[in-house]
Amino acid sequence: MDISITTLIENTANPGFMAEWGLSILIEVDDRRILLDTGPGISTVFNAQLLGTDFNTIDKIVLSHGHYDHTGGLSGVLRGTDGFDIISHPDIWESKYAVRENKAKYIGIPFCREELESLGARFSMSKDPVWITDKIVTSGEIPLTTGYEEIDNILYIKKDGNLRPDDVPDDLALAIKTDLGLIIILGCAHRGMINTIRHFQNITGDERVHCIVGGTHLISASHERLRQTVIDLKQIGVQKLGVSHCTGFEASARLAGEFGDMFFLNNAGSSYKLL
Repeated sequence: MDISITTLIENTANPGFMAEWGLSILIEVDDRRILLDTGPGISTVFNAQLLGTDFNTIDKIVLSHGHYDHTGGLSGVLRGTDGFDIISHPDIWESKYAVRENKAKYIGIPFCREELESLGARFSMSKDPVWITDKIVTSGEIPLTTGYEEIDNILYIKKDGNLRPDDVPDDLALAIKTDLGLIIILGCAHRGMINTIRHFQNITGDERVHCIVGGTHLISASHERLRQTVIDLKQIGVQKLGVSHCTGFEASARLAGEFGDMFFLNNAGSSYKLL
């Protein structure tokens, strides 16, 4: 089983690549190629060209949730292709906002569904896990079980002209079953990295976790949440940890110190062979 990941866009970049606030990761499992998220805009296509990535060779797109920094590159990725099957949760289409200092800013998908479908998007939306192959599965809705992993209180949904808190049920991730345990690729982990891991353990029946890659949403985590996260990651026995996007400097430094050689920064332009 050959597994590699190539990060097309992330907040930080290797020399020569473009960085933007967002995430897009190309996952290759033997002959299957899956794109998790599309970043916020033109950077995904720009970096893909530098890497020699042909979007026509991608089998499916998985959207981790309906925020612009994970979906804004969709139109650029779709153009010039025959279109894609796109797996997501149905709530990606909610009208999503962030509220800071009493100012509401739209942060949802910057396209209407019809526009994307005219470019070849074929949406397949489910609240339940979706098995792409017998080894690759999406999380579906992730239960909140840890008690210490909380959803940002700045996130809202607008309905009937009113804002209400968004508990981001559309937040999902991807897991690959391997002989060494699970490889889990996170988009933003709004519903918690440990919640996500435990959910995949339940879905797959495999307690072993070989590698975690992607956005961990620890950027605004309290010291206590970060402490508990480190304890649980060690208890779970994670062997590799590559962080991106919404992890934040403080959390990245703490995880690097705790996990040593098992830790890596997953920047735009990076490509790793995981098996």
